[in-house]
Amino acid sequence: MKGTLYIVPTPVGNMEDITLRALRVLREADLVLAEDTRTTSVLFSHYDIHVPLASHHKFNEHGTAEKIKETILAGKNVALVSDAGTPGISDPGFLLARTCAAEGIEVVTLPGATACIPALVSSGLPCDRFCFEGFLPQKKGRQTKIQSLADEERTMVFYESPYRVLKTLQQFAEVMGPDRQVSVCREISKVHEESVRGTLQEVIVHFTEHEPRGEFVIVLAGKS
Repeated sequence: MKGTLYIVPTPVGNMEDITLRALRVLREADLVLAEDTRTTSVLFSHYDIHVPLASHHKFNEHGTAEKIKETILAGKNVALVSDAGTPGISDPGFLLARTCAAEGIEVVTLPGATACIPALVSSGLPCDRFCFEGFLPQKKGRQTKIQSLADEERTMVFYESPYRVLKTLQQFAEVMGPDRQVSVCREISKVHEESVRGTLQEVIVHFTEHEPRGEFVIVLAGKS
């Protein structure tokens, strides 16, 4: 009989942000695929999980997806985790899920931790309709992508590094105007979690005066 591919969310910060079901699936899996085995080993040690780990990340996923598919076809249950949050959301996962689904392998995705939804809900901006944009292109196509979103009416959600967050906010202000509302969340579910809300100009001033630190989610209001 075929095995199953389980896609398992892991905490984005606080270690308690993992479900009982996720812990059971990880303990019962024959193999767990990790974006970084060192990071996942910390989680496994915390919860006393003893299952073989193998690397599966953006640099090797094209070469390993077929091999993993054959492992599952041979009857093994495989769980996929990323360093934090839900695999496939700006993390490796899509290619393996597609490969297994095309082969008729059952792909079971557990609900759980992700950074974008808490940031969106706590932003104070409309969240009944939104679009998730993930990371903007770093260089080629970046300005074109931002221009294409100027007339988007839904709330927009972006991931950004601390090294580019101020530049991103400034580019949004140039294209969409300095009065567009925004909420910038950092270090979600961690000790120094913070949300800075206001107009783009106000939030730019804040992060000009306070050096950006940690992982960021930008929630930008749509066009009125």
